[in-house]
Amino acid sequence: MGPHVAVAGTTGSGSDIAAQTRDALHRIEAALGQAGAKLGDVVRTRIYVTDISCWREVGDVHAEVFGGIRPAATMVEVSALIAPGLLVEIEADAYVDA
Repeated sequence: MGPHVAVAGTTGSGSDIAAQTRDALHRIEAALGQAGAKLGDVVRTRIYVTDISCWREVGDVHAEVFGGIRPAATMVEVSALIAPGLLVEIEADAYVDA
């Protein structure tokens, strides 16, 4: 493992975009842990949503999960994700001390 840890294509379960966002971020946290990183090491997130009008719900959960950690974040709307019913997909880049 090098100092860069990338977690890509992470989706979550749930009936609404907030629940899916929360679950995806918890899955990212678990994947980071397996690679020897933690949420505090995240420097950037990319968030893909199927309805940009839900940006506030997604942003609120992102802020709740990351707390005082302030990674650079980008959110874009896409026409669809890999499976029907998915509303959000998240990627994260982290850097750990070597």
